[in-house]
Amino acid sequence: MPNPLAPSSLLYDQSLSQSLNLRQQELLAGVQRDGFASVEQLAAQYRVTQQTIRRDINLLADMNLLRRFHGGAGLTSSAENMAYKARQTLLSDEKRRIATLVAQHIPDHATLFINLGTTTEEIARALSNHRHLRVITNNMNVASIMCNYQDIEVIVTGGVVRPRDGGLTGEAAVDVINQFQVDFGIIGISGIEMDGTLREFDYREVRVSEAIIKHSRTIFLAADHSKFDRPALVKLGHMSQIDMLFTDQSVPEQMLATFEKIKTRVIIA
Repeated sequence: MPNPLAPSSLLYDQSLSQSLNLRQQELLAGVQRDGFASVEQLAAQYRVTQQTIRRDINLLADMNLLRRFHGGAGLTSSAENMAYKARQTLLSDEKRRIATLVAQHIPDHATLFINLGTTTEEIARALSNHRHLRVITNNMNVASIMCNYQDIEVIVTGGVVRPRDGGLTGEAAVDVINQFQVDFGIIGISGIEMDGTLREFDYREVRVSEAIIKHSRTIFLAADHSKFDRPALVKLGHMSQIDMLFTDQSVPEQMLATFEKIKTRVIIA
């Protein structure tokens, strides 16, 4: 089995390793490999308390080697999202719980937009027993998942294909979405700032999501706890535009004042 601490696998200055213990070095290598790690997972992996892991994360963040997020640690860049395959496995159980809860709030005979993201793809799977849905999506993975469901019609927007995850973006996608007015817009997000600002990494994806929000009667946002206080480059909108937030943990205490000012309902899976 390859040594995860071999020099070729480390993306930081090797001289720093002298100031880090083995657990901290492995933690850093894991975040650099996977893009994100939760405090709960790391505490279980290393058989230490969550407080110990938080101290490790604080140390590494102070050294600018990773970034603290609510519930975990991730890469420092706000310009580029983590790899699609890494996002597929990250917090997969939490995403499935969120998806199941979202599906419970979607009635049969509804019309939906579903945008890009691994959480929205789990929602597509959770809708398998629904009947007489009409789904418009710019996510080719969602279309592939749902196209063989009984009594569900899937419309794909068209647009420029992102090779990394099968997303469709650009003006063609926006033009198709602008033709519809649906019951529910189901969206994922890359980051939610403490003041409620919603952020994404791809400005072309943002244009599509803005159109979804504009042309949906009810907006559902599905976001696991790692998205809280996660930086991303492009502003999408604000939590005040969201009718219901589906997540897996209580919102951070720093966000409570924001939610007191808006009407967004928080549903915890």
